[in-house]
Amino acid sequence: MRGEAQSELPSNGGPVFATTHWSVVLAARPRDSVQAREALETLCRSYWYPLYAFVRRQGHNAADAQDLTQAFFAHLLRKDFLSGVGPEKGRFRSFLLACLKHFLADEWEKAHTAKRGGAEVELDLDLEQAEERYLIEARVEATAESLYERRWALDLLDRALDRLRDEAVASGKGTVFDQLQCCLLGERPTETYAQLGAKLGLSETAVKVTVHRLRQRYRELLREEIANTVTRPDEVEEEMRYLFQVVSR
Repeated sequence: MRGEAQSELPSNGGPVFATTHWSVVLAARPRDSVQAREALETLCRSYWYPLYAFVRRQGHNAADAQDLTQAFFAHLLRKDFLSGVGPEKGRFRSFLLACLKHFLADEWEKAHTAKRGGAEVELDLDLEQAEERYLIEARVEATAESLYERRWALDLLDRALDRLRDEAVASGKGTVFDQLQCCLLGERPTETYAQLGAKLGLSETAVKVTVHRLRQRYRELLREEIANTVTRPDEVEEEMRYLFQVVSR
């Protein structure tokens, strides 16, 4: 690793709305679409834990929350689901939470009688790990809604960070990323850029340039993740602002 040129990490363009997950789901609503169902399942995999945490915070015990979460996804992924979805549904996170609230209010009895694993859920949900996470996080969130939104925001940040790490590893810069990751997350580095550079064989200037590029790419990946959950390009920046507002609470 020598010099600034070799410190550069890959950078791709911004979000392409023609192929975003939520837009695909909405565009396919008049018909059964394999692509739309796959897009919906991808989104659900990203949101299942915030939903589980919401159900737990509503007062349901762990076993019932596991049953309800599984039953909700079985309900959501039914073949006729897309026929009732329209563009007015807005952001996916808001739509999904509204669906869950309706499900809990109207279908508790049916969900409660279903045995764990009995519903035909197409998602592999690690519900045991979810309970461990919930017991830690529920201590700091006052309401079910705030827990859901904070978990949505943090999970989205984590997905973008994982993608950034994968890009760094693929380009042979995994060690650089591991050393500089703390500079991306608002933490105060315990070492100066010069000290970090000495570990990596880079100049202090090269480290500053690399951190700048990592931050820039991280924001691009965040925008792409958000673009998967909104219906219009102009909503991305608004959702970005809201995300950081939720995280900073």
